[in-house]
Amino acid sequence: MFNKNKQAPIKSLIADGSQITGNIAFTDGLRIDGEVLGNVIASEGSASMLVISETAKVVGHITADLIVVNGSVTGPVHARSALELQPKARIEGDVEYASLEMHKGALISGQLRPLLVEEAKPTLKLAANNQ
Repeated sequence: MFNKNKQAPIKSLIADGSQITGNIAFTDGLRIDGEVLGNVIASEGSASMLVISETAKVVGHITADLIVVNGSVTGPVHARSALELQPKARIEGDVEYASLEMHKGALISGQLRPLLVEEAKPTLKLAANNQ
């Protein structure tokens, strides 16, 4: 995963088997193992981390500094800092990122748009197959 020194701590969990209908605003870190039907937006101004696990499904817009996806997302994804797509990640929607790490097996149905900060080139990293 990305620089572990600057990650926000996971303080909230939506457990497997749970279904939330409505928008979610959060600070620090949020892990989703269940289903969310609504937007998931991290507050700006402090580091945020969103983890969408293998069992998770999100239908809506997601925004956070660091986003790690290994489940299903239907809707646009906006990673202010970094986006990691693990092998079982499935995204149907446009993706914006400053830095991208994509593992073998991850799928995106949508456009990839790098966020260019002061004309810097986006960082693309091909993850090694750790099998």
